[in-house]
Amino acid sequence: MLDNRLLDGRAVRDRILDGVAARVRAGAAKRPLGRLVSISIGEHKEVAVYVRGQAGAAKKVGIPFEDQTWPATLSQDECKARLRAMNDDASVLGVILQRPIPKHLHGRSLASAIHPLKDVEGMNPASIGDIVYNDMALAPCTAAASVELIKATGLNLHGLEVVMIGHSEIVGKPAAFMLMAEGATVTVCHHLTRSVAAHSRRADAVLVAVGKPRFLRADMVKPGAAVIDIGINQISGPSGETLIVGDVDTDNVKEVASWVTPVPGGVGPVTVAMFMRNAITAHEKQLAAGWLR
Repeated sequence: MLDNRLLDGRAVRDRILDGVAARVRAGAAKRPLGRLVSISIGEHKEVAVYVRGQAGAAKKVGIPFEDQTWPATLSQDECKARLRAMNDDASVLGVILQRPIPKHLHGRSLASAIHPLKDVEGMNPASIGDIVYNDMALAPCTAAASVELIKATGLNLHGLEVVMIGHSEIVGKPAAFMLMAEGATVTVCHHLTRSVAAHSRRADAVLVAVGKPRFLRADMVKPGAAVIDIGINQISGPSGETLIVGDVDTDNVKEVASWVTPVPGGVGPVTVAMFMRNAITAHEKQLAAGWLR
């Protein structure tokens, strides 16, 4: 039976992709879209799953998609040179740099090499900085997906008490700024916070991105709250099988909260939709900037 307490990310994804498809048709009528390029550095089975999901979403909305795998032995300078070449290539709409990357490479430096108008991940420091000024057109995709899921509950974000557990540069901090831009009152907790539960128990909405399996328990949640689980962790099941779980103890928390995003099937599908929404936004911005004629 359908559990209405579980906030289905797939339904939110499909709604967003329908809107993106309409924008793609309108954009293509003015100028054909370039290709969205996915870059994996080295072979990763887990990354291949994400890439297939992105390719499927791109096909659904009508955006050309190209999957590239670069040798893991490439140097930092070689990778940056390849990325900069894509900035100058009018046939490239945007770039997705898949993670993880090899340990000898510097992720933030590589993200900086992607032009902000081709940064469909929203990971260029300039793209993240724009959020401070309430410009969320090309925001980091996972953070944007989390905000979309809170909106999907129907809760009014104006004055909403939100606790963000986790303060990473790619999820926690951007999500907090995006929620503030929407009018929410946001508290950010991290590994030095003295009592996370004291904060999370008073929140109307809790977002969790700490990388700790089932970290958020039912006794840490206010009755009726919305809980957005951004974590994804692998653990061993009772028979030794591999299980994918989030940062929330979902089975118990859903007995207290009004909405909980499942893992998998919650934030992940919406993140894919955000890639596509950012891609058509990038096309529109490139047209407006006179890049495309």
